[in-house]
Amino acid sequence: MARLDQVITNIVDVFLEYADDDGKKRQLNKEELKKVFEQEIQSPELKGKINANDIEEAMETMDKNHDGEVNFREFCRCVCDLAKCYYHKKTGKGGKKSKGKEQEEEQ
Repeated sequence: MARLDQVITNIVDVFLEYADDDGKKRQLNKEELKKVFEQEIQSPELKGKINANDIEEAMETMDKNHDGEVNFREFCRCVCDLAKCYYHKKTGKGGKKSKGKEQEEEQ
């Protein structure tokens, strides 16, 4: 399997494994989300961004529709944000750029 295929299938498989509610709607509650962070995130730089100890804050950040659970779309946003953090760490680039004087003068 190609690497990107593997990444995509792993994201789906991890979500389904932890959000399996015996046939009910598949979403992550706080306890399930905490298990994901504890068991599936081992890298120190990623644990520093979001971890099981900050479950309330993580839930608030991820739960965009404020229903007390994290759906697959919200989970994907979190994974994407973690990937961006890792990219910025590896490349030394990142963060949002604000308009500087030079950009304002050009406009």
